[in-house]
Amino acid sequence: MAKLTKKQKEVAAKLDPNSKYSLKDAAGLVKEITTTNFDATVDLAIRLGVDPRKANQMVRGVVTLPHGTGKDVKVLALVTPDKEEEAKAAGADFAGLDEYIEKIKGGWTDVDVIVTMPSVMGKIGPLGRILGPRGLMPNPKTGTVTMDVAKAVSDVKAGKIDFKVDRYGIVHAAIGKSSFDADKLFENANELLQTIVKLKPTAAKGTYIKSISMSSTMSKGIAIDAKSI
Repeated sequence: MAKLTKKQKEVAAKLDPNSKYSLKDAAGLVKEITTTNFDATVDLAIRLGVDPRKANQMVRGVVTLPHGTGKDVKVLALVTPDKEEEAKAAGADFAGLDEYIEKIKGGWTDVDVIVTMPSVMGKIGPLGRILGPRGLMPNPKTGTVTMDVAKAVSDVKAGKIDFKVDRYGIVHAAIGKSSFDADKLFENANELLQTIVKLKPTAAKGTYIKSISMSSTMSKGIAIDAKSI
């Protein structure tokens, strides 16, 4: 059996693997057990009592984290020429249409979010096979297909994220960085969880939130007591 390093021993002393913590306590503890030499991303994993294979039990939504994600989100606005300056003024890193569609066809996807307009979805639709698997396809349900492009761009830059339950019934989402104050991590996590609670499908029976775990890059997961949210 491999010996624990000094850092691993320090983490083991702080984290009881058999305990469940309140959301507020977990937000403080995740900072203490993060030992990376870079600003680690803090994630939540929420296991839901739903069957994602059934359309009436799909959980998907958007939430604006009060303190953002701590990540510099790259936004591409696929818009007509008359909307380009508006998108750039709102913070879009790239704005245009035909030239970026050709770049994407060539394999370029160096962005985090794509925002577009309903009138150009006909051109963007064929890109689904490239953008879909990467989670980049614009969708009206997440607010990334809209006439108010400037607002959509500024919302994303301010910390708006979209989430979707995966085939295992789990929602994964980044809620900040290990450099955030514990209170900010708590408030971001709480905002996400409260949003998910409100999206409970009427068809879902039994316990809706089965488990919650908070972790940072390369850290152990901290089990959170669902009753604390």
